[in-house]
Amino acid sequence: MTYEYTPEGVCSQEMLIEVDGDTIKKVQIIGGCAGNTVGVSRLVEGMKIDEAISKLKGIPCGRRLTSCPDQLAKALEEVKEKMAS
Repeated sequence: MTYEYTPEGVCSQEMLIEVDGDTIKKVQIIGGCAGNTVGVSRLVEGMKIDEAISKLKGIPCGRRLTSCPDQLAKALEEVKEKMAS
C-alpha cells in the first residue's frame, strides 16, 4: 500500500511511502536536498517501520526542530495509525 504525507517545517514538499505489512518497500521524497533525501530513502528501504522511526525521530536540521528524516518518522507513525484502523 502507498501512503502520501505532506511534511511541515522542511524543504521537502511531499513523501510517498510504500509499505508491505510492517516493512518499508520504497520511499520517494519530493523536494528538499536531493542527496540527503535520496540517501535517507534508500537507507530505509527494506527496514521495519518501527526501526526507521526509532532511528529518524527527533533529528533536527540546523536551527529547525525538525528535518526531512524527522518528518519521515512522523509520516511512518501516521502510516502505522492508518494500518491499525
